[in-house]
Amino acid sequence: MPKANSTQAPVPAEQSMPSSYEEALQELEQLLAKLESGQLPLDQLLTHYQRGASLLTYCRDRLAAIENQISVLDEGALKPWDGV
Repeated sequence: MPKANSTQAPVPAEQSMPSSYEEALQELEQLLAKLESGQLPLDQLLTHYQRGASLLTYCRDRLAAIENQISVLDEGALKPWDGV
């Protein structure tokens, strides 16, 4: 029976979501820089990718919620600005 691979990285505890859109975006940019560097081991690459995907979903959801609130405030119709 083969031995278990002892070089595997431990599974990180689930990370919490950021407290704001700006915090999530900053973390996402940092993760992207690490991913693009090409210097991460394969197991960390996967972990960082998964975290990035989670942050991206969070950011998209926040933007959609804000767009929905704006739509409600405008009663569903954008009004042209006439500069007055």
